[in-house]
Parts: sequence; structure tokens; C-alpha cells
Amino acid sequence: MKETWRWFGPDDTVKLAHVRQAGATGIVSALHHLNDGRVWPADEIAKRRSEIEAAGLTWDVVESIIVHEDVKTRTGRYREYIESYKQSVKAIAAAGIKTLCYNFMAITDWTRTDLHAPMPHGGDALRFDIVDFCAYDVLVLKREGAEADHPPARVTEAEKRLARMSESDLARLENNLIGWVPAREFVFDRDSFRKALAGYADLTVEGLRENLFAFLREIVPVAEEAGVRMAIHPDDPSFPIFGLPRVVSSASDAKALLDAVGSPANGLTLCTGSYGSNAANDLPNMARDFGSRIHFAHLRNVKKEPDGSFHEAEHLAGDTDMVRVVAALMREEARRKDDGRSDWQIPMRPDHGHAIVDDIGKKVNPGYSCIGRLKGLAELRGIQTTLQATGIPDWL
Repeated sequence: MKETWRWFGPDDTVKLAHVRQAGATGIVSALHHLNDGRVWPADEIAKRRSEIEAAGLTWDVVESIIVHEDVKTRTGRYREYIESYKQSVKAIAAAGIKTLCYNFMAITDWTRTDLHAPMPHGGDALRFDIVDFCAYDVLVLKREGAEADHPPARVTEAEKRLARMSESDLARLENNLIGWVPAREFVFDRDSFRKALAGYADLTVEGLRENLFAFLREIVPVAEEAGVRMAIHPDDPSFPIFGLPRVVSSASDAKALLDAVGSPANGLTLCTGSYGSNAANDLPNMARDFGSRIHFAHLRNVKKEPDGSFHEAEHLAGDTDMVRVVAALMREEARRKDDGRSDWQIPMRPDHGHAIVDDIGKKVNPGYSCIGRLKGLAELRGIQTTLQATGIPDWL
């Protein structure tokens, strides 16, 4: 797999020189300052590519061109945003970037209750605590219908938890849940978030799924003609939150999406952490079953708890058997190479590393510390190097 690294642009505290030192050769980035549904200008794409190439790296994946909420709900200016999306896809293709990771999550991006959960090793990690989430959803946000989405015992525990929170604890929880997302130019407050939720009040899972398929039926032919492979990122977490519909949470969701638009340009980002938050997902099997349509991989691990909470584990220490996942992806690469494809490598990046060593206390995008991701990349590289040297055994 080609080793890549998420970089948030010139303002990222992790610099391109650090990426080189970590051993990655490719960059995953976006025009974050222009990511509001407008067409990406060719000169801005060229500028970002030049910055990356000047550091001796290549821009391999766009993550991502935002899918506007109007497109997800097919309301408002959705036709205009779809046409803009087509132009942006053509623009990145003209710049030589052939993989586009995107998501179709309603309102939220990846969601955590704690951005700095202490770990036994002394560092910290991202965490989703289902009781804290319930406390905010039911008792603070007071979302209509929220109580019915949580078991009574959880609501009772949430009441106790909320009673122990200070004002600063509550403010931090609210900011983590609705106010902070990496590389997003706007933030919600409680009232604006309620208003955004109201925009989805009448949209069912089936309705959102059909809106996704309708979007893909328009975008994928453009991507295919331009030589771009679309790679949808799963919901994170891969179960419903805030009463919002989820349509990319399971293996069956992934199959339905691939079946709906059969073009090879319509594919997946295999995010082992996002899919891994859903106990029903078997990641090694998904890597095998969907291999030919996996265009990008986020390799990370989570450790789940019986109540639905989870935290970001070390890359080789969570619930997912990362060795089997990597083996499946390497087999798929070998198949592509045997078919004579020049683009046989699957770009991969380590994701959501712990804050450890010198990154503790530094201002970094939570989950995107330098040393934690470097550690994860080294571990993943170790798996690949071993399997390359020994061959992939049949039992993997």
C-alpha cells in the first residue's frame, strides 16, 4: 500500500517535513479554506499541489470535497451544489489527483465526546462515551424524541453523570459534540444545531439512502470519464446519533451502495475505525469481500465497550485484527498488479493517533498528532514488510 498522511494545509502544526521524516510519500489534503460547496479553482489546486511537491511528496488523495447539506436533503440549492461538485471533480482530475474520499454523514462529521481521554500509557486518545452523549442529547440539547433513542437505565445514569459535571465540563462536552470538527470553517451553537437537525426531521434512512444514490448517479459518470475514483467514508460512529439517518454504517450498506452504481469509479474508503465502532462489522471479511472497490484505506483501531462506548486504541491493539485486514488489502493489490494495472497500489494512511511523547500538551488537531500517527504508520509498515518478506499465509 502507498503510505500517505492527512495534512490540513499550511496552518497544520504537523509540517510536510515531518511527514517526510515519518516515511510517508503521499499527502491526503483538501482546499479547506474553500470547502463550502463552491467550485475549486484550478489555480488554488495547483498552488496546494506545488506546496506538497516542493516538499518531495505527492498529492494522492483529496479528502474531501464537501457534500453540501442541501445535496443530502435534496432541498434548497442542491442542483447548483451538484453542478459545482462535478466541476471540482474535473478540476482535481486535471491536476492529476485520481482518488476522492468523501462522506455523506448528515450534519456531523466524525463525533467524539472526549478529544483527550487519558490512556494507561500516559498519553490521550479520542473517545465516545455513550452515557455522556446521552446526557447531552436528552438532558442538555433536549432533542425531541431523544429519550426514546436511549435505554431507560442509560438515561438514569446520564442524569447522575450530568449532575457531577461542572459548567466547564459541560461546555467542553458540547464543543466536542457540535462545535469542533477538523478543517470545518464554521461551528454550531446549540440553537443552530437544533435548526440543522430540524432540516432532517422528515428524512428517513431510506430517503437519505436514495438521495445518496441520486447524487452518485450524477457524479460517478463524471468521475469515471475524468479517471477519478470516488471512495465514500463510512459514518463515524457507525450507528445512529442525534436521531439522524445513517446510510454507510455496515457491510450491507456498503454492498447496497456499490450495487446501486456499478461503475468501478464508485467505491469505498475502508476506515477500519469507523466501521469498527459497529460490532456487527467484520473488517477482514469486508476487506476481502469489497477489495476490488476499495480505493482508499484509513487504518486505525477502536476498543468497544459493552454499553456502546469506545475509544481509539493503538493501531494494533483494538478489536480489529489489523494483520488480517492488511493481508486482505495486499492480496487485492497483488490481483490488480497481475491484471496489469499501473495504479495497483491502495493509498493508506494511519488515522487518529494518540497524543504521546512531545505531542502531549501541544496544539494539534485532536486525533492528528504527529508522533501517534508516526507510531501507527511504523506498526502498519511492519505488518506489510513482514508479509512481503514471508508471503501471506493461507490462514490469513
